[in-house]
Amino acid sequence: MAWIIFQVPNDRRAKLDEALRDDAVARQSHKLRDAATLGGPSGHLFVQVEGSPEAVARAESLLRDVGTKLGAKEAEALRARFQEEDEASSAGMGLFFTD
Repeated sequence: MAWIIFQVPNDRRAKLDEALRDDAVARQSHKLRDAATLGGPSGHLFVQVEGSPEAVARAESLLRDVGTKLGAKEAEALRARFQEEDEASSAGMGLFFTD
């Protein structure tokens, strides 16, 4: 699966939401995180879009006007943190539903 991560200022949230509502982009996986909680700048969001190569390319073209695409090294590190959060969350829910 293809994916991208952008850094978007909070004051562009309406434009971000509009881009994520695009028909092709809306059908993909999105993750939004407060950048400051992940070591990024205050007042920004990190946005990951993951899915088909065509839809991710569409998201990239729409998000260029909204934020800044992260470089490969920084994006890889953030993606790993997103996955760790997802795994920790899943493990926590498993403990919640077991005896």
